[in-house]
Amino acid sequence: MKNSDIKALNIAELKEKIGVEKEALRKMQFAHQVTAIENPMKLRESRKLVARLNTELRAKEIQK
Repeated sequence: MKNSDIKALNIAELKEKIGVEKEALRKMQFAHQVTAIENPMKLRESRKLVARLNTELRAKEIQK
Protein backbone atom coordinates (compact mmCIF):
# COMPACT_ATOMS: atom_id res chain seq x y z
CA MET A 1 0.00 0.00 0.00
CA LYS A 2 1.45 3.35 -1.04
CA ASN A 3 1.67 6.36 1.25
CA SER A 4 -0.68 8.30 -1.04
CA ASP A 5 -3.29 5.55 -0.59
CA ILE A 6 -2.83 5.67 3.19
CA LYS A 7 -3.24 9.46 3.30
CA ALA A 8 -6.52 9.15 1.36
CA LEU A 9 -8.12 6.99 4.08
CA ASN A 10 -10.24 8.53 6.84
CA ILE A 11 -9.87 7.73 10.54
CA ALA A 12 -12.44 4.92 10.60
CA GLU A 13 -10.92 3.25 7.54
CA LEU A 14 -7.44 3.56 9.06
CA LYS A 15 -8.55 1.88 12.29
CA GLU A 16 -10.19 -0.94 10.33
CA LYS A 17 -7.13 -1.41 8.12
CA ILE A 18 -4.83 -1.46 11.16
CA GLY A 19 -6.92 -4.22 12.74
CA VAL A 20 -6.85 -6.29 9.57
CA GLU A 21 -3.11 -5.85 9.08
CA LYS A 22 -2.27 -6.62 12.72
CA GLU A 23 -4.27 -9.84 12.51
CA ALA A 24 -2.52 -10.82 9.27
CA LEU A 25 0.87 -10.05 10.84
CA ARG A 26 0.05 -12.13 13.90
CA LYS A 27 -0.94 -15.09 11.71
CA MET A 28 2.21 -14.74 9.60
CA GLN A 29 4.40 -14.63 12.71
CA PHE A 30 2.75 -17.76 14.05
CA ALA A 31 3.14 -19.55 10.72
CA HIS A 32 6.79 -18.49 10.60
CA GLN A 33 7.45 -19.89 14.08
CA VAL A 34 5.91 -23.24 13.22
CA THR A 35 7.60 -23.60 9.83
CA ALA A 36 9.64 -21.02 7.98
CA ILE A 37 7.50 -19.06 5.56
CA GLU A 38 8.56 -18.75 1.93
CA ASN A 39 9.42 -15.06 2.05
CA PRO A 40 10.36 -13.80 5.52
CA MET A 41 10.63 -10.24 4.18
CA LYS A 42 6.83 -10.17 4.20
CA LEU A 43 7.00 -9.97 8.00
CA ARG A 44 9.06 -6.78 7.78
CA GLU A 45 6.79 -5.29 5.11
CA SER A 46 3.70 -6.03 7.17
CA ARG A 47 5.24 -4.54 10.34
CA LYS A 48 6.22 -1.38 8.46
CA LEU A 49 2.74 -1.07 6.93
CA VAL A 50 1.16 -1.23 10.40
CA ALA A 51 3.59 1.45 11.58
CA ARG A 52 2.77 3.71 8.62
CA LEU A 53 -0.95 3.27 9.24
CA ASN A 54 -0.52 4.10 12.93
CA THR A 55 1.56 7.17 12.08
CA GLU A 56 -1.06 8.49 9.68
CA LEU A 57 -3.85 7.77 12.17
CA ARG A 58 -2.02 9.72 14.86
CA ALA A 59 -1.38 12.62 12.48
CA LYS A 60 -5.08 12.82 11.58
CA GLU A 61 -6.13 12.65 15.24
CA ILE A 62 -3.78 15.51 16.11
CA GLN A 63 -4.96 17.52 13.12
CA LYS A 64 -8.59 17.08 14.15
